[in-house]
Amino acid sequence: MKDKILVLLLLAFANILHAQYEPKVLFIGNSYTQVNDLPKMVADIALSTGERMTYRSNTPGGCTFMQHCSNQSMAMIQAGGWDIVVLQEQSQLPSFPQNQVELQCFPYAQQLVDSIYAHNPDAEPMFYMTWGRKNGDPDPNNVAEFPVLGTYEGMDSMLCERYTYMAETYHTSLCPVGRVWRHLRTNNPDIELYANDGSHPSLAGTYAAACAFYVMFFHRTPDDITFGSNLDENTATTIRKAVKIVVFDSLEYWRRAFPHVGLDAAKTEHSIKVYPNPATTQLTVSTPNSLQEITLQDIYGHIVATYSTNSMELRFDVSQIPVGTYILRVKTATGIISKAIIKRP
Repeated sequence: MKDKILVLLLLAFANILHAQYEPKVLFIGNSYTQVNDLPKMVADIALSTGERMTYRSNTPGGCTFMQHCSNQSMAMIQAGGWDIVVLQEQSQLPSFPQNQVELQCFPYAQQLVDSIYAHNPDAEPMFYMTWGRKNGDPDPNNVAEFPVLGTYEGMDSMLCERYTYMAETYHTSLCPVGRVWRHLRTNNPDIELYANDGSHPSLAGTYAAACAFYVMFFHRTPDDITFGSNLDENTATTIRKAVKIVVFDSLEYWRRAFPHVGLDAAKTEHSIKVYPNPATTQLTVSTPNSLQEITLQDIYGHIVATYSTNSMELRFDVSQIPVGTYILRVKTATGIISKAIIKRP
């Protein structure tokens, strides 16, 4: 009898601890977040599994990271108290040519992330990877300047590359909604993810995003979700299965930086030098500590090359590696540090 009572008390205590986690989430973005009220849908999904979250959002149509740095979003960040802050850039901007993204996107993404960490020391910044337009960028001038934008596959790949770069560079997690959409477009093309404009999400598209965020926020399988957002059961189930494959089964990869780097790890990271970046033919990695292993991965997590050494500097050839963004994981005696690098022609 005593044993039974003890078990019941332990279970009750575990439930109390579980119930105490009710994340406060701030959504910063634009119409891609606002359409179909994505934040509320995530909260409704969470309720269906016994979880709770509170949220606020600032999502003016077409708003960029640059604009968020000087509007209400920055004041909301600086007010503090957030557990998770979701960052969604204007839908096209991260897919544009590198020099434009480096000027108009990356510096403001870093400013937002730095502010999140400064005013919310325990918060988890999370980039919201969006998707390519249904038939690629509709602006012929954009396509003429950067032809890769002319197709869904090209535009979507650029968005994936740039959001991955930002997550790795600024030490944040990454909700891969665009990867979920790509999985569904490839394997379940009968599910219409787009609204009539071929850009914004349909109800199914928002549901896919909301399920992905649920997994990222609560670290639970989407199999637990019972809320279907008025979708037919087959569609909702198919979407949840896609989210499980893309997000839940690789949750550690998408959460990449958390628990986020502390001061000691940050000092170690800044002591590691990787140059030149962008690279063309050779890349050099140096550190005050002995290097153990260097792994180069593409943005899908595939290992491109692995190098082992006991020296404090390693120079290696990247001339045969395709142009793109890669993740360099540097292992030393003090831990593993990731850096994003760009390979140019």
